[in-house]
Amino acid sequence: MTDAQSNEPRMNTGNLGVWSDPFDFKVERERTIAYAAATNDGNSRYTSGELAPPVFAIVPVFEGMIGPLFTVVPDSLIPFVVHGEQDMVFHRPITPGMALVSRAKVTGFASKRSGTTVSVRLETRTDGGDLVNEQWMVSFFRGFQAGETVGELAPAHAFPEELRDAAPFAEVVQHVDDDQTFRYAEASGDPMPIHLDEEFARSAGLPGIIAHGLCTMAFTSRAVIESAAAGDPARLKRLAVRFSKPVLPGQDVTTRIWRASGGAYAFETTSSSGDVVIKDGLAEIGD
Repeated sequence: MTDAQSNEPRMNTGNLGVWSDPFDFKVERERTIAYAAATNDGNSRYTSGELAPPVFAIVPVFEGMIGPLFTVVPDSLIPFVVHGEQDMVFHRPITPGMALVSRAKVTGFASKRSGTTVSVRLETRTDGGDLVNEQWMVSFFRGFQAGETVGELAPAHAFPEELRDAAPFAEVVQHVDDDQTFRYAEASGDPMPIHLDEEFARSAGLPGIIAHGLCTMAFTSRAVIESAAAGDPARLKRLAVRFSKPVLPGQDVTTRIWRASGGAYAFETTSSSGDVVIKDGLAEIGD
């Protein structure tokens, strides 16, 4: 929507809270195995095709979540969007053969000094109606001032600053391969050119091709599961991150994990250039 007088883009608040039509996804064993390989995760439950990696949850909803976002956000803001946060709550693992049904809605937005965040809620169920996972995607629109905060925002998952006085519970170093983005794009279905085209990425103000944020999130899931869940992905109940800086192919990333309360763990991930690339990481581990 555009203001007729100022010609400035405006949010369409009338579409807040409106669920999209449901969209279907059939989980194929080869696709889940390929996703694990594309994120360098050799957990035997993934490589055997028993379970999909937790962050695979983005694949069934990837295409279906974009349309609802731009029923609220003007199309003219597409060039200014970056992925701000992702929060996944797991009710049961995704397994090959599942027929999944998902839906999405924009719940609210918040105006900040440097832009506007928009919260999208996603829900995935089996075709029989059993809840598989819930997700929140937060998009950040650089330089756009919505001028207000409206509706329901994604849940907070800020890093508990008092934990910094203690040594991390675990520290996991992983390498981002030179061809990581090409492998991840194929396995995930995310072909955005900032991950695949050097010239395009530089034209967008980036230092070159950057890794997909969800690929980096998948790296953190492996670090958490290996360190805090004894390698059992079915114990991961929630994984939430805020994307802070881009990761470049060829870099190492180091995830530091602190014990919080109960089964909760806080974490941060830095790149070999010294940038914090994942902030406000939260993982919840069940029995």
